[in-house]
Amino acid sequence: MSGNHQNNAHTALAQSLAEKTRSFIDTRVIPNEALMAEGGEVGEQVLAQLTEEARNAGLWGLYYPLEYGGKLTSLEDYLLVAEQEGRTEFSQSIFGAHSSLDAHMMLRHGNAKIHAEFLKPMAEGKLVSSYGMTEPDRGGSFPALISTSAKLEDGQWLINGRKWFVCNTAKAGFVTLLARTATDESVPVGKALSMILVPATSDGFKVEREISMLGRDLGQGEMSFTEVKVPRENLIGVEGGGIALMGERLGIGRLLRSLHWMGLAQRCFDLMGERVHSPRGISARLPDKQLVRQHFVEAHQAIVSARELIRIAARLVDASEPCDIEVNTAKMAASKALCLASDSAMQLYGAEGISDLTPLAGIYRIARTTRILDGSDEALTSAVGRRLVDAYKDGGAYCFA
Repeated sequence: MSGNHQNNAHTALAQSLAEKTRSFIDTRVIPNEALMAEGGEVGEQVLAQLTEEARNAGLWGLYYPLEYGGKLTSLEDYLLVAEQEGRTEFSQSIFGAHSSLDAHMMLRHGNAKIHAEFLKPMAEGKLVSSYGMTEPDRGGSFPALISTSAKLEDGQWLINGRKWFVCNTAKAGFVTLLARTATDESVPVGKALSMILVPATSDGFKVEREISMLGRDLGQGEMSFTEVKVPRENLIGVEGGGIALMGERLGIGRLLRSLHWMGLAQRCFDLMGERVHSPRGISARLPDKQLVRQHFVEAHQAIVSARELIRIAARLVDASEPCDIEVNTAKMAASKALCLASDSAMQLYGAEGISDLTPLAGIYRIARTTRILDGSDEALTSAVGRRLVDAYKDGGAYCFA
């Protein structure tokens, strides 16, 4: 593993799991990336096989709650492992990482029924989770514009509406749905929305379409809910508590994704090194070119900076401290680092880098989406900037973490 100084702040367990994960990625996943990237039946079979191998190796669901098979209890410890998981664009499925957020949300805010019917089978790999917030024909994902409705009738939620850019659309066994449960329009938005779990087998539930991202299937799609009925007990948290849960999800979710983006950025950095010292790179005298060295310095600076910002945010999350500014800053920095590293790597590989002969094209697609999904650069910059400016009201000051 590069950067031995990185290990000092982590437990021996995290270091061991990180080393095992890196070895698994190098020996089992990377040799099969091209097959999985092609998709289709063969790609799905390889993905399923590697997922099972990861489970058998004790590398699946490492940041799940301990009582549901997880092995790490702190985000800071998981940083060391997640960046190894993240060295492949297929990590979310292979290591079950896409369900970590849902597992913790359901454990914290779900009832016994939810734990038994959703959390337990999801932790066992029998159910795939998804999250429906953004709606078509609306201005992004602004809570005040949510129109999907859920009305309580005879002990059941009656749900109508549409959601799009929903993760894991085609594979989802259930969706955590943000819906308007207040029938009175005078109710403030902070108390008007709720989160409800909707099984994909429910009558009236339909996957309308899958939505490709820059020409690649990244699991996003559109769903519709027509007179869907689910039990009252499928409510996460309390009725009207959707905004608070949304904020909690976004904070932890952005940080979890940022951890994996660091892995992809480091993978790009490694590919840069391989290219420069390959026979073709040597023949082109790439190691001697100043602009090549500049690519390395700028990518290294971005990765190290983002990584430390993530560590600061992770420590605050672990301590249950307010950390909106830190999380959002870390998310933007991680996105920037991945975009820069992937672009630099593609530049050094030339035409080969923008082809499907390397994993860089797939990584670049993911990198570009990070500036939009889970909070656009513009929205986060505005929100963080406002908080920083307001800190100086009335003679105040911002205290750096």
